[in-house]
Amino acid sequence: MRHNYDLIVFDWDGTLMDSTAHITRSIQAACADLGLPVPERERASHVIGLKLSDALRYACPTLPAERYEEMVDAFRVHYRATEGQITLFDGVRESLAALKASGVFLAVATGNSRAGLNRLLEATGLGELFDATRTVDECPSKPHPAMLLSLTEQLGVETARTLMVGDTTHDLLMAREARTPAVGVTYGAHPRPQLEACGPLALFDRYRDFSAWLHPNA
Repeated sequence: MRHNYDLIVFDWDGTLMDSTAHITRSIQAACADLGLPVPERERASHVIGLKLSDALRYACPTLPAERYEEMVDAFRVHYRATEGQITLFDGVRESLAALKASGVFLAVATGNSRAGLNRLLEATGLGELFDATRTVDECPSKPHPAMLLSLTEQLGVETARTLMVGDTTHDLLMAREARTPAVGVTYGAHPRPQLEACGPLALFDRYRDFSAWLHPNA
């Protein structure tokens, strides 16, 4: 690899899996079901990557506390109805397999629940490629650095030799707090200007562009 890292940590939604639009629509539909103001696409997509409770509080600021569980249930109904139609971005499967074969540790740090991530890992067949994963069930929500710090500790890797890859400012700010290098992808939830403001090493418009930057001779 051109960039010699011992551990590469990936966000899931909007980075490896093309789920941003699906999550955004599910949030909007859940708000409509409960008779709440439906957030604009930008506001709904901004929360992707956060713990579901934090995400819904931001996307639906008028949501009464006593209806929170009702909102969560409504979101999950819409999300799971067509979850099986969501696909990985082009090149993800092949790139992860090549990285695994090269001896690099691979991990996931996501705002998904543990049950949700496990379901996705099984459905995509990617579970065996990752050495460790962290969700909001084990760690504080991004941008708190706990996910990254916990992963590096488990795998015995220095933060300076760990690369975070994500599509949101939550990912990049988490990496900054953990003193971990990071790159951003612009095809997910947050727009390029917001990602640029976080000072990543690089930004990529396609997953394949990131893969080529990481191992250009593959």
